[in-house]
Amino acid sequence: MQSNKNQNTDQGMTALYCRLSRDDGTEGDSNSISNQKKMLKKYAKEHGFANTRYYLDDGYTGTNFNRPGFQKMIEDIEMGYIKTIIVKDMSRFGRDYLTVGYYTDTYLPDLGVRFIAINDCVDSADGENELAPFRNVMNEMYARDISRKVRSAHRIRGNSGEPLAQPPYGYLKSPENKKRWIVDPDAAAVVRHIFQMALEGKGNDTIARILHEEKVLNPMAYWNSKGLKRGGKQSQKDPYKWVMTSVEKILKQQEYCGDIINFKTYSKSFKNKRRLENDRENWVIFKNVHEPIIEREIFEQVQKLISQTKRRAPKKENGEKNMFSEMLYCADCGKKLWYHTNTINKEIHFFSCSNYKKDYRGSCPTRHYIRADAIEQVVLLELRKMAGFLQDEEDAFIDLLTEKSNRDVLFETKRLQREIRRASERCETVSKLHEKLYEDNACGKVSDDWYMEQAHRYEVERMELKAKIAAAQEELKKQESMQIGRENFVGAIRKFMEMQTLTPVLLRELIDRIEVHETEGVGKNRTQRIVIHYRFIDTFSLPEERAKETYVADTRQGVAVEYLPVAVPAQQPAPLPA
Repeated sequence: MQSNKNQNTDQGMTALYCRLSRDDGTEGDSNSISNQKKMLKKYAKEHGFANTRYYLDDGYTGTNFNRPGFQKMIEDIEMGYIKTIIVKDMSRFGRDYLTVGYYTDTYLPDLGVRFIAINDCVDSADGENELAPFRNVMNEMYARDISRKVRSAHRIRGNSGEPLAQPPYGYLKSPENKKRWIVDPDAAAVVRHIFQMALEGKGNDTIARILHEEKVLNPMAYWNSKGLKRGGKQSQKDPYKWVMTSVEKILKQQEYCGDIINFKTYSKSFKNKRRLENDRENWVIFKNVHEPIIEREIFEQVQKLISQTKRRAPKKENGEKNMFSEMLYCADCGKKLWYHTNTINKEIHFFSCSNYKKDYRGSCPTRHYIRADAIEQVVLLELRKMAGFLQDEEDAFIDLLTEKSNRDVLFETKRLQREIRRASERCETVSKLHEKLYEDNACGKVSDDWYMEQAHRYEVERMELKAKIAAAQEELKKQESMQIGRENFVGAIRKFMEMQTLTPVLLRELIDRIEVHETEGVGKNRTQRIVIHYRFIDTFSLPEERAKETYVADTRQGVAVEYLPVAVPAQQPAPLPA
């Protein structure tokens, strides 16, 4: 009977799922990740589950199913890779009886996935288990009881004056007493500098810019340099780049006066770990507990200045967002161009690179300035030339469009087909290598540990190849829809011919994005290239006799710019092997 049940598992992968939360430490070492892995590996080997892979969640509660290991396992199930899941017991899978019941009773059976909980004697291949729902309820009650005890202890500690949160930037935990904060001299100097600049009337963005220019490590980079682990965004490339929100948070932190403030945030229940802002009246404040970094009088002065500062409303044109916003991109760094209004002449609206190093502490060396009225006239001119070409020589227009799109589609289709063929051949090779490895293990030529390691490597590669094939096949479907896209593009041009004006809706129907280059030349001989990427067809080149006309604008006295709309022609692709 056992061999019949395991016969289907050879067709797919077996997931060995392990989970451990901080609260599980009270149950001893039996629930450790290493012990779970040993148990699952032994069970899989004894029962013929050869094609295995571990999915681990170390330090994650069972009441929340948004765990990285669990979500990766669900993703692989939906891809069709996993046919069996093995866990130590039901509590390792989860402690929310409703959600666990949904997965074990509905989700997994619908997808044909077998579920095994070793210690609870649950195996979906044996049919329904009457005791499983009761175990799920008991597991949730355990989580609820642990949460109640933790909250009670948390409340007692908070009301006694013990700090519940990590010390803010500027403080460290005392080596002698972890419940006390001591001043971190280096960071404290930066905090005092920030408050001093705020007293001088500098805004948060100005303070952040000054700290960046002075090469001051931002809080996360500073903690990392000291080897301190803190939660928060870790992916900031520039360790000296400060943001307004960091400065604002420091200026509002009352703890710098020497106070401890507990219960600033709370969670609604043990199932929902998201922290919510608590009303100020529910805070518990203990004053003058540790050494202050900022005098209380200075802190209160800064709070008055902050309360008097009003956020500036977003810049708009005639009460509306400019229709080219979110559509213009820097041709050099790829970042979006931001919309601005001239501070002196409110009638002048323009775009500039959001990554410009002088204005925004970015990395782009030039500003890529372009007037809003100029880009509108350039696009209008290009669309009118295209509409005129369609009206005067419809057959030639359609032929040119078809030739361009067919050339691009043919090149991309051949590339995707070659990619699918190579990935499929490698996938077949990996499957044969896996079979050979299994035979060698069965004959005793390779050890079990070596077999498990190599089998896992082969399976990972096979999964990656299948994902690559699926992505390429999806791209092929998009190429097949290019004919429909071409017809939609022609229809949008005809609509423009009828309206003879440009609206935000029509603009987005015709154009995907516009790349703006930096101006070249000086005085009245300046030029600026603009690359328009149309929807459905990307870039498009008009015949030379129709593309000659360009738009010239006097940006200021003695300075003119000629805008050169550039449609980058598709390069003739190198011949691809059949």
